[in-house]
Amino acid sequence: MCLVSGHEWPDCNKHTGVEVALVSHKVSFISDQRGAVALEMPIVWLFMMMSLLLPLADLAIAGLQFVSAWGALRAFGQYVQYHSPPDVTNTSSWTSTLPTTVAGYPISNVQVLCGDTNAGAVCSSTNVTLPTKYYSYTTTVTLAPMTPWLRPLLCNANPCSFTLPYSERFQ
Repeated sequence: MCLVSGHEWPDCNKHTGVEVALVSHKVSFISDQRGAVALEMPIVWLFMMMSLLLPLADLAIAGLQFVSAWGALRAFGQYVQYHSPPDVTNTSSWTSTLPTTVAGYPISNVQVLCGDTNAGAVCSSTNVTLPTKYYSYTTTVTLAPMTPWLRPLLCNANPCSFTLPYSERFQ
């Protein structure tokens, strides 16, 4: 038994030094697979991007859009707190003076509700004496997911829209 290039050879006497060296290099080439990474890396990168990072980006974008929409609704609520209607039973002239968009989100369905916010009705001469009054309005968030397999989980159509209702007490 002899030791050549870190490998043990049981029958060194049968082979010449050149043959042993060639076989030793062949073994080292087989065990050295550094070039395989260059071929596997694009496949791994594509898998990681498509299956992990794009869905996470879609969820992050959707979350940021919802947070921004809620922020716009709250900002509109602060605005109407300081610009309340002169007559809560007749809000048509008042709603025409309000901004139609806040931070890029359309504000629609602006109403003044009298009574409890869950069961409250639009203020009229019959319920105007109730002690609590609320502003109620909505905005729309539109999502456009990039990932095809996440699209059915977030929405039915592409792009999809969600209406966010919001109400804020002012009396």
